Amino acid sequence: MYDGSTKSSMAYGLATCAGIMLCIVAVFQIMEGIAAIAVDSIYVRGIDYTYELSVQEWGWLHLIVGLVALGTGFGVVLGNAWGYVLGIVIACLSALMNFAFIPHYPLWSMLVIAFDALVVWALCTQMTRDGDKVTD
Repeated sequence: MYDGSTKSSMAYGLATCAGIMLCIVAVFQIMEGIAAIAVDSIYVRGIDYTYELSVQEWGWLHLIVGLVALGTGFGVVLGNAWGYVLGIVIACLSALMNFAFIPHYPLWSMLVIAFDALVVWALCTQMTRDGDKVTD
């Protein structure tokens, strides 16, 4: 798959790191979703803001995105091309969802947004390096 050069080894390591980070974000999303679905008392309720959904509705959204992100993360680790593109889309969607979820649990949401930004950066960097490999 890779020619053994330092550049190829770095690209492979970065892709693996991005896939693992996406799996970590997925686990965060799944935990956030399960806690919200179980009507846990850690979330702030009764606030009025633009993206108003019940905590349980947010929980289902987080759970679904988390499960898709987990599968995508495994695809990235295995080196599937669809995993890179879908991983960027899922990480961006996750960041937007957590931005809208900030009023319910600000610190956790900002942590997930930071991980999402790292995933997007790593996957974009990997896609750029794969493009360089083709032209070398």
